[in-house]
Amino acid sequence: MCEYVLRSSVLDQEFAEMTRSLFEDADTILVVNPASDVFRTVILTATEFDDELPDLQVLATPDLLKAAVEDFILASQIADLIDQGTLSLRTTTDIARSSLLISDEQVVSVVTLDDELTGLHSTDEAFVENVRTTFMDEWETGDEFTVRMPPLSRVQETLSDEFGDDVKDDFMMMLESVETVPGEDDDLDVVTIALLVAANNNELLYDISKWGEDTGVASKATFSRTKTRLEDRDLIDTEKVPIDVGRPRLRLVLMADNLEDVDSLADQVTA
Repeated sequence: MCEYVLRSSVLDQEFAEMTRSLFEDADTILVVNPASDVFRTVILTATEFDDELPDLQVLATPDLLKAAVEDFILASQIADLIDQGTLSLRTTTDIARSSLLISDEQVVSVVTLDDELTGLHSTDEAFVENVRTTFMDEWETGDEFTVRMPPLSRVQETLSDEFGDDVKDDFMMMLESVETVPGEDDDLDVVTIALLVAANNNELLYDISKWGEDTGVASKATFSRTKTRLEDRDLIDTEKVPIDVGRPRLRLVLMADNLEDVDSLADQVTA
């Protein structure tokens, strides 16, 4: 597991506890057609689980998984679980059913009552076997879903290797301060956070954008566009750094007096 655990809010703590209990007693769990809050709870619970995880197989709609991986925090945690060989994702469009969690010994149908998630259990052996066989057949014909975001553990490791622990710690502190990190063009997307952290540590734009492209976080072009947007909002500035050959490199500088424009979350960087 990664060094930092990002504790995003779970909509229903009782459902999270039920999911954790299911993890403790199963070798394999098939998650069928999870709603977004169900999927998020399963992933966060797995990320925080201290013991050996069961094999998690998720069969979901393409739209649900595409929406989930738009959030850097959730996507990088999913990537970590996949990298560990614990999580597999497949998609199908023919899945108009309730959310189901199916283990070797029980079936949990997830419903929402009074805005809270509730699990309705069945441990009848014949029923569990029938449901499991049915949906394993659907799993086998599902399409594999690929997550392009790098694992969070790799992000931390490469930040530390390339820039040192101060940059890594600032980056993780920013992530800890929010529940989600949306995609490009949002105020606090992952590239914005990386650039603010780099500016707080006076790193070169070339170095942080190369890191981002090499790890798969985002392209150099995305880093350049985001840098310009932050400059236009007077959140960061750049200083030219001469080099022996070629154009000068740009050192990122944080303009701390204006950070309230980033909803005070950037205070986490300068604390």
